[in-house]
Amino acid sequence: MPLLEVEIVGVPAATTNPPLARRIADTAGAVLGSAPQGTWVRLHYLPPEQYAENGGLIEALPVFVLLTLAKPATGAALAAQLRELAQAIGDACERGAESVHIRVEPPAAGRIAFGGKLRD
Repeated sequence: MPLLEVEIVGVPAATTNPPLARRIADTAGAVLGSAPQGTWVRLHYLPPEQYAENGGLIEALPVFVLLTLAKPATGAALAAQLRELAQAIGDACERGAESVHIRVEPPAAGRIAFGGKLRD
């Protein structure tokens, strides 16, 4: 049940096939080992003029990802998974993995419902 909220700083690229949200969902699903239709992606764009970093020039526009999992891995396993996920999302967005910033939410098991059914 991976849920990814992806916010790309920049303007939407020309229409691609498959669409970017689908590419992210497919690559993230492969990295996270979810079944078909088991990884959900919500994609948003943030205009570059509404993003800033203190201290000067922005070298590469970032991609922010909020990742929700029922039971995320921990320690070295989580670190490896996040490196692979950053690379996959970066490739899908045609940006480097170093521009992909992932925040992992606390475990969602027992506090998230799909169709009104609490997920264990």
